[in-house]
Amino acid sequence: MHKFQNLLLFSAAGMKTSQWKTMRVLIADDQKSVGTSLAEMVGLCHHQVVEVVATGMEAIQAYARHRPDVVLMDYRMPKLNGITACRYILAKDPNARVILISGWSAPVEPELSGAIAILSKPVALPMLDAALTAAVEPRKKKEPAPVIVDATPRQAVDSAEPEATA
Repeated sequence: MHKFQNLLLFSAAGMKTSQWKTMRVLIADDQKSVGTSLAEMVGLCHHQVVEVVATGMEAIQAYARHRPDVVLMDYRMPKLNGITACRYILAKDPNARVILISGWSAPVEPELSGAIAILSKPVALPMLDAALTAAVEPRKKKEPAPVIVDATPRQAVDSAEPEATA
């Protein structure tokens, strides 16, 4: 064991980051600018982005290719939403760690998605860092997914209308 294994670094944003716990992160968001911003933020948290995709189906395929440590996935995407993609990924790999990101104030069924956290848009860097750090914690059975929110006003930041549910 290296004597500096527990060494913590402070990033430019003032967050504690471990140089020994770099995660591989997959990002799925249908808005290219959001995906790019999230990728930059993941880098500021000293983690590696393996790929940025735009749909739930692409997220499933990219997960199979890369087997990332964490998936950051938009809650609402066309064709296949984040919840369905999250459930599919978890069905194939029960140890997967998915963090959903929502521009809506009250996501439907967060506890049923299997996600380990839900972040509200716009995502604040300290909230993302905390969620990524928590993502590597061992998962406890039957523990509901935490909802991590920030002080952002409770309004939709996406331009899309809510999807109808059956």
